[in-house]
Amino acid sequence: MTELSVHGWLVGLVFVAAAATVLALQFLSAPYGRHEREGWGPTVPSRVGWILMEMPTVLVFCAVYAQGEHAWEAVPLVLLGLWQIHYVHRTFIFPFRLRKSDKRFPLSVAFLAIVFNTVNAYVNARWISHFGVYAPDWFADPRFVFGTALFVVGEAINHHADWVLLHLRAPGETGYKIPTGGLYRWITCPNYFGELLAWTGWAIAAWSVAGASFAVFTAANLVPRAFQNHAWYREKFPDYPTERKVIVPFLF
Repeated sequence: MTELSVHGWLVGLVFVAAAATVLALQFLSAPYGRHEREGWGPTVPSRVGWILMEMPTVLVFCAVYAQGEHAWEAVPLVLLGLWQIHYVHRTFIFPFRLRKSDKRFPLSVAFLAIVFNTVNAYVNARWISHFGVYAPDWFADPRFVFGTALFVVGEAINHHADWVLLHLRAPGETGYKIPTGGLYRWITCPNYFGELLAWTGWAIAAWSVAGASFAVFTAANLVPRAFQNHAWYREKFPDYPTERKVIVPFLF
């Protein structure tokens, strides 16, 4: 079996993982953050768990990308840059912006995330730097232009939503509050909405089945969790805004 065939099987596996994730999240919520609970085995501090599970998205991606035949060509380098703009921040900066807390992260969940992120990093990095072929005129292609613009908009939304959450409580305050400002005016999870836009945009800019598989998995993972978060807020806060949608403004 050739590497390209293995690559195709792994991309298919990401689609299967997306379907399995949607099904699983109909019956349970991932046990971290506001949904933290016991019964998932050994745990580590949340910050440690977050870094561990996200690390392959930076390190594995870069290692695989560097081996590609087209690694030093302009378009793949830009796609690499877009990916790392998100994940360097998400892995090595965002966790240290979080307030210190006693929250824990199950190692079982971190392990599953590490496995997925390793496979996902491989299939996407290998495509853009080796199996995919991008001529320099791809920069002018409407798919690249639109996809990159969508990625940038999604990143901006995601960062602003995170900023609101990080500044929601005054120093010394604990507990949860209702976020306000920006897209929180219309939806419960603008941070997730931003990620959906970003990875849909990246998939369009890369124009690959590997990229599409990740965009589909992102939706499969984040949309059910957004509904769980929305239900949690409505249960915890009787005055939660009734007009606020879940994850897509004005739709659902």
